[in-house]
Amino acid sequence: MMSPTLSVPGPDQIRRAPKVLLHDHLDGGLRPGTIVDLAAAVGYDALPESEPDKLGIWFREAADSGSLERYLETFAHTCAVMQTRDALFRVAAECAEDLAADGVVYAEVRYAPEQHLEAGLTLEEVVEAVNEGFREGERRARQDGNRIRVGALLTAMRHAARSLEIAELANRYRDQGVAGFDIAGAEAGFPPTRHLDAFEYLKRENNHFTIHAGEAFGLPSIWQAIQWCGADRLGHGVRIIDDIEIAEDGSVKLGRLASYVRDKRIPLEMCPTSNLQTGAAASYAEHPIGLLRKLHFRATVNTDNRLMSGTSMSGEFEKLTETFGYTLDDMQWFTVNAMKSAFIPFDERLAMINDVIKPGYAELKSEWLFEQTAATSVSSSLAG
Repeated sequence: MMSPTLSVPGPDQIRRAPKVLLHDHLDGGLRPGTIVDLAAAVGYDALPESEPDKLGIWFREAADSGSLERYLETFAHTCAVMQTRDALFRVAAECAEDLAADGVVYAEVRYAPEQHLEAGLTLEEVVEAVNEGFREGERRARQDGNRIRVGALLTAMRHAARSLEIAELANRYRDQGVAGFDIAGAEAGFPPTRHLDAFEYLKRENNHFTIHAGEAFGLPSIWQAIQWCGADRLGHGVRIIDDIEIAEDGSVKLGRLASYVRDKRIPLEMCPTSNLQTGAAASYAEHPIGLLRKLHFRATVNTDNRLMSGTSMSGEFEKLTETFGYTLDDMQWFTVNAMKSAFIPFDERLAMINDVIKPGYAELKSEWLFEQTAATSVSSSLAG
């Protein structure tokens, strides 16, 4: 008799499944070949490798150090070749294309405008170039038979002093493709409370923001991001596991902060492969996402930096299905979580869930059912 339980999906099903990405850095997802091209165009001669394949390997190995600070150093090369309008346009367009080809139907991609001013661009010119690139990438994806919607998140660097300026920039472009605001960079020594004026401004403007918190630093970072700053989402948030006790009998007790995060359905933008590289988790099996899924936190699956981690949304889900035995139902749960947490209007989120995500998974599940029926029929005929 055929089991009603879905099996673990294979790579092809995972790739074709509709996926939603909330935490992806534009300067962490360039194609190696594009970096080589752009470096030649602007005369940047500090690349560690000149061949695209070797350069891609170098980025992954350099990022695989177990240190967030060392991981962040790799961005010096990508940012160096993203200083012109044409470069930003190209990188953004290719980002949208690559995500769409991987089955991503909605993405929020973040970048720090203040890091792209060295060749004389203004903050506004940076934002407009990236927005135009995303629109071009969406158009190319449609030509290839894929559908994607990409929104930008403008990031302020937590060690700098331009967060209010970037928040104001995000608010000015909120109806032109910018979905919200973020702060990023090394957590230790740079608490989110340094940027309270930016967060207070965004709240007054009824705008959305996420905060990198609980990755390299612990519970105080998460607490400040939520209770002092009012974050809508947490970038990473893996250290919330420190407020969860597991007894010898397997029972679980949540501390007050963990309970608050779960009760308030605060989304966690989890990036498993990246977390292994930066030392925030020891292995996929030990990554907090496994327990947080069981406890029904608002966990989401993300890539963080596709170049540095050598990953994709499909790659992340492949690792998770291999590790935890996740089915298409689990993938749909994570995907709906992410879409519920997106920084676009409620009716648009609902339409994506009901008209794109659920039908996409229903089709994949029906394929599985027919395959199982065919396999059962063949088995029965051979037995007869």
